[in-house]
Amino acid sequence: MPRKIRQLISDLARVGFVVVSGGKGSHRKFRHPRLMGAVILSGKDGDDAHHYQEKQVSNAIREATR
Repeated sequence: MPRKIRQLISDLARVGFVVVSGGKGSHRKFRHPRLMGAVILSGKDGDDAHHYQEKQVSNAIREATR
């Protein structure tokens, strides 16, 4: 069963990502002080996460915690 968007958001928040302005509609933009880029997640909190979103979040967390 795929994870929910809210679970990905909580994973990002746990390692220090914060929501910044710049997302449109259901898109949310997250930044971390140690990373150059941003992670953009689309969808409502209760939506199932796509496999590429889960991979993007896990890669961003791995980079931020190095």
